[in-house]
Amino acid sequence: MSQKLTVLLVIFSLHSLVALASDPDPVQDFCIPNPTYGAIRTASFTILPCKNSSEATTDDFIYSGMKIPGKFSETGLATIPVNPTNFPGLNTLGMSFVRADLKTGAINPPHFHPRATEITYIVQGSVYSGFVDSNNRVYARVLEKGEAMVFPRGLVHFQMNVGDKAATVFGSFNSQNPGNQKIPTAIFGSGIDEELLEKAFGLSSKQIGTMKRRFDPKKV
Repeated sequence: MSQKLTVLLVIFSLHSLVALASDPDPVQDFCIPNPTYGAIRTASFTILPCKNSSEATTDDFIYSGMKIPGKFSETGLATIPVNPTNFPGLNTLGMSFVRADLKTGAINPPHFHPRATEITYIVQGSVYSGFVDSNNRVYARVLEKGEAMVFPRGLVHFQMNVGDKAATVFGSFNSQNPGNQKIPTAIFGSGIDEELLEKAFGLSSKQIGTMKRRFDPKKV
């Protein structure tokens, strides 16, 4: 292989790594969103125009909205997503996070984040946590207070409170817009043709209807 071709391959590889990064690297210290302008959405991420850095305040870099649990769903899960829309200081820094609270027996159903790897930390409680790799192998066990687990980008993962009291989990993402697709809702609440679902899961039309009503995105 010629030296010139080798150099070209190295350059191509470096460009590929940049293209696969979760978020673009920042080109300034910070970018506090300017509320005067709306967000600009591109094919890959959301751009929030900056206000003049001289107008930034300490409060822009502090978030106090996770002191108590969020609103619990009927399934016993409460989440508080934190991203540049409610925490301006995160904008362009390539990260976001979430507080999740689970009542006894509650679950965070199988889901995945297409644009981010997640690290989850158990603040309190006992939580069965895990993910499934692309070979359908499950990596899971019960995590206790003070333990952490990583969920690789794009892989299905899940959690269930197996303790006798409420559990609190903190999740951190390496993207300000990780995305979140819940598997049950994506399958039964997205409008996929019922005949296909019947053939894929071996369920009757009546059973598919029940699942679609249960995982209607307006109710979940």
